Amino acid sequence: MLAAMVIAAVKLAVHCIFNNRYGYFRDEFNYLACGQHPAWGYVDHPPMIPLLARLSRFVLGDSLRAVRFLPALASCLLVVLAAMIARELGGRRFAVILCALAVALAPIYLSDGSLLGTNCLEPLFWMGCGYCAILAVKREDSRWWLAFGVAAGLGLEEKYSIAVLGAGMVAGLLLTPARRHLASKWMWLGGLAAALIIAPNIVWSLHHDWPFLQLVHNIKASGRDVTLSPFQYFLEQILLIGPVNTLLWMAGLAALLFWRPLRPCRLLGWCYLATFAAFAVVLKGKNYYLTPIYPMLLAAGAVVIEHGIDRRRQAWLKPAILAVVAAAGLVLAPIVVPVLPVDGFIAYMRRLPFAIPRSEHSHAAAVLPQHYADQFGWMEMVQVVNRAWQRLPPAERPGCGIFGQDYGQAGAVDFFGPRDGLPPALSGHQSYWLWGPRGYYGNCLIVIGDRRDRLEQLFDRVEYIGRSENPYALETNVSVFLCQGAKFGTLAALWPRLKKWD
Repeated sequence: MLAAMVIAAVKLAVHCIFNNRYGYFRDEFNYLACGQHPAWGYVDHPPMIPLLARLSRFVLGDSLRAVRFLPALASCLLVVLAAMIARELGGRRFAVILCALAVALAPIYLSDGSLLGTNCLEPLFWMGCGYCAILAVKREDSRWWLAFGVAAGLGLEEKYSIAVLGAGMVAGLLLTPARRHLASKWMWLGGLAAALIIAPNIVWSLHHDWPFLQLVHNIKASGRDVTLSPFQYFLEQILLIGPVNTLLWMAGLAALLFWRPLRPCRLLGWCYLATFAAFAVVLKGKNYYLTPIYPMLLAAGAVVIEHGIDRRRQAWLKPAILAVVAAAGLVLAPIVVPVLPVDGFIAYMRRLPFAIPRSEHSHAAAVLPQHYADQFGWMEMVQVVNRAWQRLPPAERPGCGIFGQDYGQAGAVDFFGPRDGLPPALSGHQSYWLWGPRGYYGNCLIVIGDRRDRLEQLFDRVEYIGRSENPYALETNVSVFLCQGAKFGTLAALWPRLKKWD
């Protein structure tokens, strides 16, 4: 465990060094903005990450390293938790170190430690549930199901997808002798604990007509996301966890299903299969939705490989395997951690023997993969907005709002704008729509990212101010207009038509 902690500490140092290499990510603006509007829920996510983002911002400040310290820390704690799972499954020194190294260098967990978002804490909650399930069935101590419920409830306040893990665990219990735990009062108390923890968010969602379900429906109807077949979904799991690590987690899955020493934990193998089927077949989820489940499979794989090496007395394989896992992880690291200058990364990306997956159709034309492309262009956009603001006489500025087409544009204005004296932004996108027009009449608006001909139908005077340009940005050549003389009446009357939940 000491070695696992050292690996985690090195990982934390790497993230803290490189997490400020590019810029703020689109979704980070959303969470920071939501943190300024405390609530029990938001359109696209539960309240935990905005709350923690606000707390982190208060304590550590607004720098990139400060904003991303929470995900960096969570990613490193995952390494330690995965090593604990390996030890609980019967692993000794080599298995614990192999598991810790594999989790530390898996591309998706490196990515989780590099960006603030709901993905950064999700694997911790999933594996907290997994660890409690292992303790419950291995030690025949049903009280751990109460802890499982608490972890699941907190996970639901962070991201709803942990409900799929819960369903997978139930499937695993039903398909194995561990089903006897379903009759335990502790199992039901755990379910009650999870329900009580998520209850405030459920009440909020009910009051707002289930916005997350509306969002999911709209996304499916729009065809925004790339749809994968189950086989394609599996292939992308290989890239997200790493090709070498895939051999490890597949060995772990086989061990959980068929290896006698891990028979008490067989429900975890069935849980994985059920969860894979849910995301890949039923829900058609994005490729990374399943990734929080892999640390427990990597732990099981490390244990069975250690057992095989010790049985054959081929100790030389241990350092060789560790070296291969480390080398494979380091080769893929620049894809998800900005260790290279952007031009260097583009050259590196073009030499890769595979294409980096794009999860949305709109990402296909970007020079960079979306998780990098969406870190560029925001400051340039706000600078053009500020030019429009400066064109207004000081007496007219209090009545002029700034409208963005999405939470990235509006959130960038909210984050960078105050230093230039810009007011809070407006948008019809997701949670910004819930916050309304903020008292603006609408007779004067600085509009980001719209078309002149459309704006001329809404305003008497439309002045083109300029466009932001950044060759690396996903949103490039974003136009900014100064619009005056509303033809639509009041902004409050127009607001219901501006709702954009997709």
